[in-house]
Amino acid sequence: MSDARDIMDTPAPSVSVRAGRPTREQARARHEQLLDCAFGHFLDKGYEPTTIEAIAAEVSMTKRTVYARYPEKAALFRAALRRGMERRAASRARIEATYVDSLEQTLVNIAMLRIELAGTEEGIKLQRLINTEAYRFPDIFQTYYEIAALPTVEFLADLLAEETARGTLAAQDPMLAANVFMSMVVSGPVRFLASGNALDAASVSHRVTFAVRLFLRGALPR
Repeated sequence: MSDARDIMDTPAPSVSVRAGRPTREQARARHEQLLDCAFGHFLDKGYEPTTIEAIAAEVSMTKRTVYARYPEKAALFRAALRRGMERRAASRARIEATYVDSLEQTLVNIAMLRIELAGTEEGIKLQRLINTEAYRFPDIFQTYYEIAALPTVEFLADLLAEETARGTLAAQDPMLAANVFMSMVVSGPVRFLASGNALDAASVSHRVTFAVRLFLRGALPR
């Protein structure tokens, strides 16, 4: 019995447990968490009041870890905005789902999709942030266009090119025509919403339908 008690009372040898390095997937997830957190801070507070310290504390990272990847706040700002834009951009399938047999209705659907995405609470905050910080980061306008608008513009340009080939439209420069469409039909309501004005669904629908018909009349063959 004494031998058994001696064995039981003998402390187990200490084992040094060394935490392993995170997997590539874990590291990627932590990086995405950092960018998502930073995006939220920049949207809610703006660029200047946002601090690396606050972002690092929220995601339980050291400032040193954040600075190792982003040596300055401006670099984190650009990366966080790109991540936020990519997560909220319309998928190709969603863009293609705007297509119906009626050209006019397809154009209305395309416009409403862009307004819907830009007109959410988060979308409005993003528009305001871009407008406010454009003097400091002029490149973010181009980034936003390439991620949020260009896939839809290219889809629309292809559609206008097909209608021109059929002879129903005369859009000799489909990409330019598609960009003009976005400026003419979409930008107005989005700017109105971003400025803090309310725009009910009926008003949006009326403005979009009117602008689409005006665009189509201007694009008819002469």
